[in-house]
Amino acid sequence: MNLPNRLTMIRIYMTLAIIVILLFPFYLVNLEFPMWTWKIKEVMEIDSRYIISGILFILASFTDFLDGYIARKRNIVTDFGKFLDAIADKVLVNSVLIILAVQGVISPIIPVAIIFRDTIVDSIRMMASTKGTVIAAGKAGKIKTIFMMVGIALTFFYNLPFEIFNINVASILLTLATVLSIYSGVEYYFSNKKLLKENTNN
Repeated sequence: MNLPNRLTMIRIYMTLAIIVILLFPFYLVNLEFPMWTWKIKEVMEIDSRYIISGILFILASFTDFLDGYIARKRNIVTDFGKFLDAIADKVLVNSVLIILAVQGVISPIIPVAIIFRDTIVDSIRMMASTKGTVIAAGKAGKIKTIFMMVGIALTFFYNLPFEIFNINVASILLTLATVLSIYSGVEYYFSNKKLLKENTNN
């Protein structure tokens, strides 16, 4: 368990903390998270659970960059580390998207599209790995990840400061991330169509 893998595990623990904060019925144990009010053009109620979760999400997202950077710099990239990192990323993003959709904060189309795409892409990667082929993430997939992370963070922070100007940047970024996710999924499929046919024939 090297340093990058420890950071990846910390990301998983942070994800579990976010899930508990957003879903656990704290009122059953006589605990309450404060609600704040902020008047911009009209009174806005801010749930402190989202702010705390947003901070944890940003920290968790930073560990995603940090673990990969350290692993490459120290030349300690391992198959286990890649596997663990992929799981941590999916658990973090998909869990948050599902919870936000269930709570009516974002459209349920977003997590459905993202998870559907990820399932197809991961299946293609698994098939490729059986042939000894490693499929790197495409440019669209990388841009999608940036849009998704920033969009989720802004959603947790009630789209501030852009909400002051009535520009829903959080929603725009999440929509763009979803479109890019679908596009990159289609791109993965057509780029590896030959590989899929070979596996089907076998």
